[in-house]
Amino acid sequence: MNFVLNPITASHMTGLVRMVEILVTGGAGFIGSNFIRYTLKHNNDCHITTLDKLTYAGRRENLHDVIDHPRHTFVQGDITDASVTKDLVQKATIVVHFAAETHVDRSIQAADNFIQTDVVGTFVLLEAARRASNLSRFVQISTDEVYGSIAEGHSLETDELLPRNPYSASKAAADRLAYSYWSTYNVPVIITRASNNYGPYQYPEKMIPLFATNAIDHLKVPLYGDGHNIRDWLHVEDHCRALELLIDKGVNGQVYNIGGGNEITNIDLTHQILQGLNRPYSLIKPVSDRAGHDHRYALNTNKLQNLGWSPQTPFNQGLHATLEWYTKNEWWWRPIKEQDEEFRSYYQAQYERHQ
Repeated sequence: MNFVLNPITASHMTGLVRMVEILVTGGAGFIGSNFIRYTLKHNNDCHITTLDKLTYAGRRENLHDVIDHPRHTFVQGDITDASVTKDLVQKATIVVHFAAETHVDRSIQAADNFIQTDVVGTFVLLEAARRASNLSRFVQISTDEVYGSIAEGHSLETDELLPRNPYSASKAAADRLAYSYWSTYNVPVIITRASNNYGPYQYPEKMIPLFATNAIDHLKVPLYGDGHNIRDWLHVEDHCRALELLIDKGVNGQVYNIGGGNEITNIDLTHQILQGLNRPYSLIKPVSDRAGHDHRYALNTNKLQNLGWSPQTPFNQGLHATLEWYTKNEWWWRPIKEQDEEFRSYYQAQYERHQ
């Protein structure tokens, strides 16, 4: 699939092939780096500029195989810095906005970074977007967590937003701010709300990479509460495929849920991880439950599926491939867990005090 050029840009092509300019914020993070890798592989008509601050979870190593790609440019910078974002957005045909603080546990410890990056940073980008001359799409990456916990059924795009922790509240604020810039200024915004992603290059504070890398080293895996909280898991490449489709076929001002259709309790997922790595269940270490821990998220994805998308990765297959990736790529995660003081201090504060 090739991306659609903005009509204004296309009208000035004069018979020449013109690259679509894609700005990816947070492209050195987990989902962003996978999106860049996927897009460069599957689309020959685009040039990607990555804007990333390179915080603890945004790492050059995530882009090691594409950092010097001839159709990729890396810029280190902060989305809250208007002097950086203005020119980059002005040059872009498409903006895909991943950059965010994303971990619920960290938001509970300290919410200020989440407000600054997720809300203020999005505002700065949207201000640049409403002044951009060639922009045909601004994709705001949101999350299923904005709906809050649901006991039964599946969240629709039109459902009320009831975020229950600082992270999801910051994402809900950015989500609605982006919508307001479409409604007020006609910025070509679409909003996506995805379920829990998994796959390669995910920072090992999140459940699957944390439990996998701990289990590889025969370390305990810290499971919150009774482990009966339910999440729907989406392979990151299926997420990338959905974004590719929505860039082409999404309707401005609309919200699209992206879910994997793989609901599983945390305890069952833990068992699958340990089984997949041939480790005993005795490695499970129950810890005090997360404050305000949402019980269940689940998305209705009919709206997206009506455009022609469906998840292609069976969960068992995707999880196996993910565990295999972490097993084979210790070069990527071991320095984080053994040498990164940021990770160590977080892990000690979050789990080792929970006895």
